[in-house]
Amino acid sequence: MMRQAGRHLPEYLELRSQAKNFLDFCYSPSMATEATLQPIRRYDMDAAILFADILLVLDAMGLDVRFEKGVGPIVETVETEADLTRTSAETSVQRLSPVYETVERVRAGLADDKALIGFCGAPWTVALYAIEGRGGTDKSSARGWAYSKPDLLEKLLARLVEISAHYLAAQVKAGADALMIFESWAEGLPSDLFQTLVVEPNAALVNRLRELGVTVPIIGFPRGAGTMIGSYAGQVPINGIGLDTAIDPAHVVKAVPETIAVQGHLDPVLLIAGGEAMDRRVREILGAYKGRPHIFNLGHGVRPETPIPHVERVVQLVREHS
Repeated sequence: MMRQAGRHLPEYLELRSQAKNFLDFCYSPSMATEATLQPIRRYDMDAAILFADILLVLDAMGLDVRFEKGVGPIVETVETEADLTRTSAETSVQRLSPVYETVERVRAGLADDKALIGFCGAPWTVALYAIEGRGGTDKSSARGWAYSKPDLLEKLLARLVEISAHYLAAQVKAGADALMIFESWAEGLPSDLFQTLVVEPNAALVNRLRELGVTVPIIGFPRGAGTMIGSYAGQVPINGIGLDTAIDPAHVVKAVPETIAVQGHLDPVLLIAGGEAMDRRVREILGAYKGRPHIFNLGHGVRPETPIPHVERVVQLVREHS
């Protein structure tokens, strides 16, 4: 489950309180390892999801990144091409070495039958924070770059593709069994921008990973892609695709080739509500993808107020079905 390592678990909140700030938490291999393993111990999940953050890449590139309580991430914005090369790509990747140590520690602490999923933010999603300075916006400034500063945006996306590819390759070398690329802000884009901002950079990232010798499965998550999900699945050479809460399973079955595993897409709010409605939806999702590769998951992250028994119930239902 997305964000399974945190926020709704008391043991996570206790661990989080020991860190000076969120970046220190992410860069502490001992704490990040513990956060990654906590939901495995509690729920016996089939896979551990690396505890990190998509904005670590921007921090490694030399941009000021901080997390304010009640506000979220605040990022120093990119203004010129010089802001893209404050550090070399090699230096940026080296700065993320604590993450690789976390991967090594987690893999050593996992049973052989448990997978470890590494991840990064997709180029467009990470670029959006570098352009707008925070999330939760209408993304108009970032989209404006596509129209008014296409050359600079292209350079920013290319830089993120290269650094992210080496970052993910290092995670695999450290022990990650699969990778996930989070395109959290794919929604609301016209089809032409979806192609140039989402499809093409994601495809470039996956292709670059393969050039670097990475052979593990790769999952793409174009959140909010809607009817363009088929275009994404057809052009980005992924092994699995993440599904948000809004997309209809019937459309997914038609639009996504059966050779691509599907992942998702239970509503996190329904996970909070629980009860028969949750049970029914879990069974509907399981039934919709019967006979094809399917990783049961949420359509977005676990919320802080999620009751632990509801997560336990979903795990039980999925295990009974399988």
